[in-house]
Amino acid sequence: MNTVPASIPVLRWAAERARLSDTALERSFRKWALWLSGDAQPTLKQLEDFARLTRTPIGYFFLPEPPVQQLPVPDFRTRRDEAPAEPSTALLDTLYLCQQRQDWYRDYARVHGLARLDFVSSATVEDQPEQVAGEMRQILGLSVAERRTLSTWTDALRQLVFKAEDAGILVMASSIVGSNSRRTLDAAEFRGFALVDDRAPLVFINASDSKAARMFTLAHELAHIWLGESGISDPEAGSVPKQGVERWCNRVAAELMMPLDALHEAHEPDAPVADEMQRLAHLFKVSSLVALRRLFDAGFIDRDTLWQNYRQETARIRALDIGGSGGGDYYRTLAARTGKRFAHAVFSSTLEGQTLFRDAFRMLGMRKTSTFYQAARELGVMG
Repeated sequence: MNTVPASIPVLRWAAERARLSDTALERSFRKWALWLSGDAQPTLKQLEDFARLTRTPIGYFFLPEPPVQQLPVPDFRTRRDEAPAEPSTALLDTLYLCQQRQDWYRDYARVHGLARLDFVSSATVEDQPEQVAGEMRQILGLSVAERRTLSTWTDALRQLVFKAEDAGILVMASSIVGSNSRRTLDAAEFRGFALVDDRAPLVFINASDSKAARMFTLAHELAHIWLGESGISDPEAGSVPKQGVERWCNRVAAELMMPLDALHEAHEPDAPVADEMQRLAHLFKVSSLVALRRLFDAGFIDRDTLWQNYRQETARIRALDIGGSGGGDYYRTLAARTGKRFAHAVFSSTLEGQTLFRDAFRMLGMRKTSTFYQAARELGVMG
């Protein structure tokens, strides 16, 4: 049986970026450990299967060292003291897909004469977060009083998504790559990213994260749009990132959802911190972590109290509130994954003959014409 001299460093690299463990690989490739030790080599068929599994061009396996692959946008994720991790194929493919969608929508906006969005890149890190958040609230049509009338946090998140899309921002949220339910996104790797463009600004939210975290991520990425800084992020409501851009975006996001002046009016100073943050979270329809952070920002609690309650609350949320957007009604899920604004534009353009069905299927993650027409009806594009 003929074998091929696959590069051991590239084999390791491909497995790591695909987030595949040795145990998982040994189930498909019995001699995986021997490949890594150099005591055996894969056949061409095995190497082709491995390349397909790891989504790696087969030519890479004949290089002495792995190629250097960088994210196509700035990386604002918190690094702490560890070296930056190799971006996973899931993250890269999600970024590339969203860039393709953005490129298409930019052309669509030009053809249909859609105006440039003045609020994109309208702020700088020198601007006061309170002022920028106020301007964002006005453009998005957000009202603290209206938010309080909503029944659940899910309703509040849906409202924020709707307001952002109504303002012209493409908002996409998914826990998988495209429509492939076997390729999941890891919230530990990234929570979201923003792709800035004055005709087609795009925000992507990792829906494998907790529900509480998604709302803050969306607000954080909207701040990136106002700042004009594309990038990938892992924002946490209670954290203080090292990067100045991320600190600024966190402050804007917190003020957008829970203004300090409204907090001063609502705060009950005699209540225990744990109870008060839950009450305020329910009142403002924000996550408990945002409420906790705002108590600190307002000077109602000290730093030690902040971090003690933060650790307890993050542990509780991870135990109770983790869940992706997979499953459920297909058409509702489609609208969330691609964003209603984008999906509506693709359906309309395709039905008008301006976009090929092949391209629409690729961007929407579809294979069947019958599914396309049914989805168009569900979204109200056709009767």
